[in-house]
Formats: sequence, C-alpha cells, structure tokens
Amino acid sequence: MTAIDPAHVVGTGGAIGALLRQYVSQAVAVEEYPLGTFAVNVLGSFVLALVAFGGVGGQLGLLLGTGLAGSFTTFSTFSYETVRLWETGERLRATVNAVSSIVGAVLTIGLARWLLAGLG
Repeated sequence: MTAIDPAHVVGTGGAIGALLRQYVSQAVAVEEYPLGTFAVNVLGSFVLALVAFGGVGGQLGLLLGTGLAGSFTTFSTFSYETVRLWETGERLRATVNAVSSIVGAVLTIGLARWLLAGLG
C-alpha cells in the first residue's frame, strides 16, 4: 500500500475545515459583532485540543489537527475584525472581542483536556 503524501492529507483537511468555517460563520453571523469568527476559533480550539491531547497522530492527526482545525480557525480574521472595531470607534466591542476570543479558546482547550482526562 502506498502512503498518502502528508501535504495531500493536510490539504484535504484544510478544504473540509474551510467549508465548515464558511457554514458556521454564516449560521451565527450578526452584523454588529464578529460572532462567526469567535465561534470558529473557540470550536476549532476545542477540536485541536481533542486531537492533540487525545494522542491522535499520524495522518489522522494531520487531517484533523493541522488541516481541518488549522483552516477552520482564523487568527488573521480575528485580528482584522478587532482592529476594524477599534478604528470605527467600537472600542468596547473590540476589547470584548479580543478578551472573549482568547479566554474562550483557552477555556475550550482546558475543557477538552478535562473531558479526555475523565475518559482515561
């Protein structure tokens, strides 16, 4: 059996993650706040933590962790949207977005680790 090129595995996961990101972002979008970006970053952090702390390695780890979670989440969009809120005078929303996104992502990583520890 021929091994699949790791770049193809990551690319496949990336394509799936990008599509999921678009669907989730649209499903929870609101005009006044970048809720879609917040949702994908928090959910993606949870998925990545499950993969990493769950010991998922090899090609499945590349597919789910590097590819899917990597393209599902977006630090650049989060940063851009936070700066845009700040520049347009929405400084409280910019601050809430920055703090809630970072705290939310870290908490979901802790939640995933806690859940996996409870299973093991």
